[in-house]
Amino acid sequence: MSGTGAALRGHHAALQEGLSELRARRDELNGRIQAEEAERGRLQARIATLSRRLSDTSESLAGLRSTRAHIDRTIAEMDLASGEVL
Repeated sequence: MSGTGAALRGHHAALQEGLSELRARRDELNGRIQAEEAERGRLQARIATLSRRLSDTSESLAGLRSTRAHIDRTIAEMDLASGEVL
């Protein structure tokens, strides 16, 4: 029976070692997961900032294009009027 007890102790020790390795691996993965979650948060914040900048730039471009169109119409009207005067 002592042989069986020794074998059981050996299996128990192997199981404990396996559990210890799995726990260490889990801890390592938890660290990597936390790092990835932090990076994800930083990227989401950056996306939000860039989205606001894109929106602001789009609005600015719309205003600038509208002003340019107005100036183009004014130039065309003045060219037409200048041609009629001559």
